[in-house]
Amino acid sequence: MLGCKPSKTPISVKKKKKKVEQPTTEQEVAEKKKQEEEEKPADIGRYQRLVGKLIYLSHTRPDIAFAVSTTSQHMHLPKQKHLKAAYKILKYLKGTPGRGLFFRKTDLRTIEIYTDADWAGDQENSRSTSGYCTFVWGNLVTWQSHKQRVVSTSSAESELRSLSERLKEEIWLKRVADETYTKIESPLKLYCDNKAALSMALNPVQHSRTKHVDVDRHFIREKVEDGIICLSYIPTELQLVDILTKGLPEDKFEGFVCKLDMMSIYDPT
Repeated sequence: MLGCKPSKTPISVKKKKKKVEQPTTEQEVAEKKKQEEEEKPADIGRYQRLVGKLIYLSHTRPDIAFAVSTTSQHMHLPKQKHLKAAYKILKYLKGTPGRGLFFRKTDLRTIEIYTDADWAGDQENSRSTSGYCTFVWGNLVTWQSHKQRVVSTSSAESELRSLSERLKEEIWLKRVADETYTKIESPLKLYCDNKAALSMALNPVQHSRTKHVDVDRHFIREKVEDGIICLSYIPTELQLVDILTKGLPEDKFEGFVCKLDMMSIYDPT
């Protein structure tokens, strides 16, 4: 990989591939052959060692968190296409060896969490991918990208589940701050780009179609009424967590990397 061409992003933008059953043209024959090669099993030991190291690195590199989370889902039965995806992360890392988080001194005394979910983003089982990032005093301190355990029947449902999980994290951070006598302004701020999910969380009227997520809804609304948190809408184009839930085009990806306060020690500007 030392001689490979660097990649601008750690994961490609998701495209729905059409499976070629009976090729009739040269292009379809080549595509079918490529698909067959990608489905061949990869060396499981080699794959696990590589992805294991990438998981360790993702603890300090939020820009590769989604790509690493995706590759780590195939540890027990990796195929050539999964190994190829892991190699793409290495190509990206080669082009950004000095990139890391920058912590600034600010006057902010807040805890802010941005949360998002890519509804039914997994083409194999239609599960949603949740992501979040937490800013304490204006600096990014925690982040995660993971696949939800159950299938959601709507984007609002998947977002509501993500909101509930992130709220628990935000409350935990507030308790840690209190125990260490660290000043945190109230209420805590939670940002989401799904208006339907926010409406479900704040609306006290029960609905038969949302009964299966009532526990999450009531939990969120209780904290809002107690003045512990403040739910706010954020436009999709400003949603930082997109970088943790899906593959993005180069320009959008780089824009979010900058907003996460990531910079290179070799090019600090």
